[in-house]
Amino acid sequence: MGFDYQLGHKTSSVPDVDFSDSREMKPYDTKPKAMYVGAPGKYGYLRMGFEIDPRGKCILRDLDRRVPLIAQQALYFDEEMPDMPCVYILSNSGQNMEGDRYRQDITLREGAFAFVSTGAATKVAEMNCNYAGMVQNIILEKDAYLEYLPEPMIPCRNSRYISKTSLVVDPTATVTYSEIYMAGRKYYKEGELYKFDILSVCCTGSRPDGEELFREKFVIQPEKENPRNLGIMGSFDVFANVIVMTPRDKADEIYAATDAFIDRDKKLAAGITRLPNDAGLLYKVIGMETGPVKKLVREFCSRVRMTVKGVPIPEEFPWR
Repeated sequence: MGFDYQLGHKTSSVPDVDFSDSREMKPYDTKPKAMYVGAPGKYGYLRMGFEIDPRGKCILRDLDRRVPLIAQQALYFDEEMPDMPCVYILSNSGQNMEGDRYRQDITLREGAFAFVSTGAATKVAEMNCNYAGMVQNIILEKDAYLEYLPEPMIPCRNSRYISKTSLVVDPTATVTYSEIYMAGRKYYKEGELYKFDILSVCCTGSRPDGEELFREKFVIQPEKENPRNLGIMGSFDVFANVIVMTPRDKADEIYAATDAFIDRDKKLAAGITRLPNDAGLLYKVIGMETGPVKKLVREFCSRVRMTVKGVPIPEEFPWR
């Protein structure tokens, strides 16, 4: 039996991954010549559910997966929050290939807290038909706390990728959801920056009662509009997007402590704004290399944790 993303609700099969309402992907909706869409090994599914045990420790209580997605054993290495499970999501397929469809469902029960990341950068391979796609459903119940900080995504030449993320967050809960995108394999042969076909990214935020709070979507098609244009990416190669859904008083404190800036010497820039309907904050960073961008994102996420939990995020491991 499979499960849907709400813990304990059994279904007859793993939930579908459907992009039929995404018009921008219609031109690429061709049948792969090799393995069909959703074939074994091409339809990855991961469900994780976190909750507080009787000792007050947060644990990964619920886990279900389908290859190629893998969730490593929950670790407790965060010295500032030693009772927080830290989970890394892996894939044994290497790159995201044409026809791949992935789905991740993450639920945090009341008062639960967790850190989730990926083991390495995600590459989207070169394609000549169809596309790769990911659907994510993230649910936080009352007073829950989640840091979702995956490694960057690298779209290769002629790749096509779409992602849809749904954040359903209780007004008392906090989620820090980060995405980092590179322009391509920067140092590959002659370089292939902005040589991918399409990158479509959508994220929505809502409350458990169904109230819709915001929707952010960006579609990048370099052949139709050059990302190097002023007002898009300009001369920058790395883009980070961080969504923070948190109570209004916490958002005010984080906003006041976060500066927007452009550092032309370090070739870095960052900005912050408020999400509609008192949903939280939106923080964006652009740079030339992933290292400095990741550092800024981590510093911002540490500021969020300090505000909500009273402790910072520890220094990143040197090998990360």
